[in-house]
Amino acid sequence: MSRGTAIVNAKVFDGTTLREWTSIRFVDGLITECSAAPAIREGDDVIDAAGGTVLPGLIDSHVHIAPGALAQSLTFGVTTVLDMFSKPELIAASKHEAGSRPNVADLRSSGIGATAPGGHPSLMYAPFPTLSSADEAESFVAERMAEGADYLKIFSGIGGLWPSLNAQTITALVAAARSRELLVVAHANSLAGVEEVVSAGIDVLAHVPVDGDLDGALIERIARQGIAVTPTLATIENTLGEPGGLAVAGDPRLADALGDEWLRRLKAGHEVTTGRILPPYSRAVGNVRRLAEAGVVLLAGTDAPNPGTVFGASLHRELELLVQCGLSPAQALTAATAEPARVFGLGDRGRVDVGLRADLILVSDNPLADITATRSIERIWRGGTPCERRAFTASTVEREQLAAFDAQVAKAVAAVRDKRTPYAAKPRT
Repeated sequence: MSRGTAIVNAKVFDGTTLREWTSIRFVDGLITECSAAPAIREGDDVIDAAGGTVLPGLIDSHVHIAPGALAQSLTFGVTTVLDMFSKPELIAASKHEAGSRPNVADLRSSGIGATAPGGHPSLMYAPFPTLSSADEAESFVAERMAEGADYLKIFSGIGGLWPSLNAQTITALVAAARSRELLVVAHANSLAGVEEVVSAGIDVLAHVPVDGDLDGALIERIARQGIAVTPTLATIENTLGEPGGLAVAGDPRLADALGDEWLRRLKAGHEVTTGRILPPYSRAVGNVRRLAEAGVVLLAGTDAPNPGTVFGASLHRELELLVQCGLSPAQALTAATAEPARVFGLGDRGRVDVGLRADLILVSDNPLADITATRSIERIWRGGTPCERRAFTASTVEREQLAAFDAQVAKAVAAVRDKRTPYAAKPRT
């Protein structure tokens, strides 16, 4: 009989609520018992939580994979990451890593996102498959599935200043994905883009616009259609000149488990906004607040590794930002556990219950009273395997890959500035 692990003297948040349980037992990667009494069997490894809180492993609903992403994510209790556009060969290698190593986060991905020729983000590298008409939607979706995509990503236009898919093509992509039972995630960071993808019937909206306030009628449609929204505030705050990266780097509960490479990136994040007039970050806060008040499902995602964000650590910042938008700590935690698991069809995780994966975090404090307590991590298990926390140190090859990734991002940022999008209106005077 396999040896189990029993956690005792704990508070347990099951993904939606604080339960009466004080003990959890798991064997062979699965939770076998949740109890108000100590769930201990002879021979078990016993973990005394000493009043700490057990949470489901966190899920980051919006990242872009880079070297070290999966290891760094798990170091901060993020047991699953959802990639929202990366090269197929990188995704294939990362999925193999996730499937063969218990000491990295699990991974799902969209692979290449659908965009128009010359549209965002096709300028980051070539060749980049694009679509020119609705007639190409079926073949595009089939190709993504052949590459192993778990869902479809669609890019709407950026403020009308970039080539973008027309409404007919977006609708055709949604229909092609639906016929293959693929979830559809849409990137939109303008009010017009949100209107367009909502009309097409997407499942998940990535980002919130800051070029204006979402009106009540559009928010009502989002809620009525059951569209989930991943605001990615951790990236937006840095993009709009807020020192979010510095806030992460300044918290020793996070910074102590980050290597020098990631700390440098966090501290340099604000530099991308230098010399630009920007919309106020408060507009993003207001839009998220209105979505939450309307009952729209919100998902926690960071858009790491955009400037000012890093894998894993920035999800804890995202939880803090969601609470600042009016969510309760429990609602913010649900946005990083039970809800993304439900929306993306990950039925074996995101909650604490008998029969589910033992993707678990033990924190020393109570995040239901103070959301930043998620940063006080004592232990992490992925699939029942205890995970050692360590700062990521890039190899020579990984440093070269990260430098190439930075160059791609810098190219995209420079192009955005040249196009004078709503995120880069004009130089400061």
